[in-house]
Order: sequence, then structure tokens, then C-alpha cells
Amino acid sequence: MEATTTQTNPLERHLDLSVAIADIEKEMDQRLKRISKNIKMPGFRPGKVPLNLVRQQYGEQTRHEILGEALDRAFGSAVIEQKLRVAGHPRIEVKNTENTTHLDFSATFEVYPEFKLGDLSGSTIERPVLEVGDAEIDKTIEILRQQRVRHETADRPAENGDRVVIDFLGKKDGEPFQGGSATDYPFVLGQGMMLPDFEKAVIGCRAGESKSFDLTFPAEYFAKDLAGQAVQFEITVKQVMGPRLPDLDAEFARSLGIADGDVAKMRAEVEANVRREVKRRIEGRLKDQVMDALLQANPISVPSALVDMEVQRLMENAVKDFEKRGMKAKDFPMQSEWFTEQAKRRVSLGLIVGEVVKSEQLHAKPEQVRAFVEEAAQSYEQPEELVRWYYAQPQRLADVEGVVLENNVVDWVLSKTKVTDKVADFEELMGRNAD
Repeated sequence: MEATTTQTNPLERHLDLSVAIADIEKEMDQRLKRISKNIKMPGFRPGKVPLNLVRQQYGEQTRHEILGEALDRAFGSAVIEQKLRVAGHPRIEVKNTENTTHLDFSATFEVYPEFKLGDLSGSTIERPVLEVGDAEIDKTIEILRQQRVRHETADRPAENGDRVVIDFLGKKDGEPFQGGSATDYPFVLGQGMMLPDFEKAVIGCRAGESKSFDLTFPAEYFAKDLAGQAVQFEITVKQVMGPRLPDLDAEFARSLGIADGDVAKMRAEVEANVRREVKRRIEGRLKDQVMDALLQANPISVPSALVDMEVQRLMENAVKDFEKRGMKAKDFPMQSEWFTEQAKRRVSLGLIVGEVVKSEQLHAKPEQVRAFVEEAAQSYEQPEELVRWYYAQPQRLADVEGVVLENNVVDWVLSKTKVTDKVADFEELMGRNAD
């Protein structure tokens, strides 16, 4: 076997392979003889089938297998000899030559990029800082109360926060339009379920009142035939129910999982959860910035074969997510282009982070993994059970090791960059920006 290689672009390689025909024929004869000893064919005793009949029936398949094995060996030997790190699978094609002693092939493939880590000293990372105090705990408890709000019949005009039940009929140029009517339709004022001008018309109405009003749909309204159009609505308010927040009492504490209804214990539990969530979100913000800094300092080319595989994985995950939500993936035909940029980023980061880990010896240590698992278990009633659960299955620990490894990379990058602290806004950090 012979092999030569040429470079066509930074990551693509072109390898010429040559396999001796005599070697193929020799191996084929030996293999067919072994097959003939066990083959059964009508009219012949076992082991007595003529070799020419065995060749006629199994020759093509056997030749294909032998040639494939020979090419695998030739390719493997060549990449080892030339110290190539192959990414993905090679594309092997037959070369049309006049060679009578060898079969010639070409293999096209990609290799992993070779690079030195870039300088991070010029990168700046803004680290969010937030001290959780009584105000943050009070805000969180208030949100928990709002999530458990009850609505009670109110003998007054409707206002923001009320739950109303209405009948409505919309007309365009005096004619009802599709989707413009409903009976006993419930919604909460101020939650954006209806257009702002529609909600403004409902506010101030009492149960039993009817009114008509004009409304112009926004130019970007999803129903194109109504976008920017002026219509008329007739509404009848059938029920107005005002919100009633639960009291901060034992019943509320029990609704949050505090079995004995101890309000002080509930507050302590909320505080612990808020501190954990704030810590998690700050770490997430830091990690995002660290990964951006690594990408900017290490502009590398990535093998398209790895990007394609990552695109497929992302698409499969999207399909699974649709199915979990009760939707049918066929109703949402996906295009690989939607996932290409995300896949490139993930592949690039995987290669860069891998180089950081290797060069700086940042592999997860057993004691780090243990500490991470024990900290994660603190939010459970019986932490020791979760710890045992993790250590009962190697794959679970492998997932934790991956997270710890990334944390090590984050800490290393922070030690190499300019880090400035900035006080974070609690509402913004927790994703609770009011509309």
C-alpha cells in the first residue's frame, strides 16, 4: 500500500491511496477457501462446493469487504505516519488510472485545527455582584404571592390586575371578521393578553355594561389582513373579579412546602433559594463573557464535519423539545441553517476549551466534583440521597465533571483578564423586567 497527501485548504486534506491488486486477490482466495469449508449448497456435500461456484456467489461481496479493510489500513497508516488528527470521516473515491498493478483512490477529509492559545490580557470582563438582603427576599416572596393570587367577584369598575369575562364582536367595514368574536372570554387586565387599546376600553366597565369602540390594529399585527386596519368592537362585560393575594401566614408557608407552616422557616428557605439562584445566574453571566473572550482571542477555523454533526444534534434536541411540549415536529419543518451559527460557536468553544484544559491541566479533581455534588444537594430535604444517586451512576458524575471542568476554565480565564465588578440589578438579573 502507498499513500501521499496534499493540502488544499487550512483544514481539508487530500490523501492518495494505492492498494496492490495482487494483495487483494491473494487475500480473496484465502478467504473464499475458508468460506467454502462451511458453505452449504444443494447437490454438494459440506466442504466440497467447487471454488469457482463459491467465487461466483460470494466473490463480489468478499472483494468489497477486503478492499474496504485494505483502504482502512492504508488510510490509518498514512494519518499515523503523518501525525494527522482526522475530524469526521474521509470521503474515498476511485481514481481512474491506467495502473495495472494497483488500485488508486483519493481520500478527502478534514483535520482538527492546530493553534496556540491567544493572549487574554487585553480582554475585559464585567463581573455582576449582588448582595442578597431583605429587599430581595421581600420582592421574591411578593412574586410567590402573586403566583398564587385568587380572584374574587368585585362590585366596581374593572381595573388593571382584575380578571374579567367578556363577550366581544369585531367588525371591519360593518362586517364581522374571522377571529374577531368570542363568548365568555376570560383574561387578566394588564397581562398583555389583549391589545393595549382593547384593554383600555374594558377598564372602567362594570359587570353587565356594554360599549362600542374603534380600534386600529398595529402595522406589525400577525394577521396580515388586519395589520394596520381600523375596526369596531362591541363588548359586554359579564364578570369583574379583583385579585386577592394570599396572606403571609401558615397556609401560605405550607403552599411553599413548609410542612409545619412556620413563616420564619419559610422566609429562611426563600432566602436560601434566592442566594443559590443569584449565585447560579451570576456564574452564568460570567461564563458567557468568558466564552466570548476565548472566542475573540482565538479566531480558529473549525472542521465542517464537526459543525454538521453538531447541527444534527441540535436539530434532534429541538425535535425532542417539541415532542415534550406536546407538539408534532412535522408541523414545524426545521432547516439546518437555523442551527449553523450556534453549532459553529459550540464546536469552536469545544476545541478552544479543550486546548485550555490540556495546556493548563484544568481537569476536574475528585474533591472538586464531590464539593459540587454536595452543594447541589443542599436544596433537597435529604441531601445525602442525592449524593448517593450521583455516585451510583458513572455517567451522572461525568456530567458533573464537565461542569466542574468548565468552572476551572472560567476561573483560569478570569485570572488572565481584566475583571471589573458592577452591582447587578436584582430584577434584571432574575429576568423579571416589568413590561
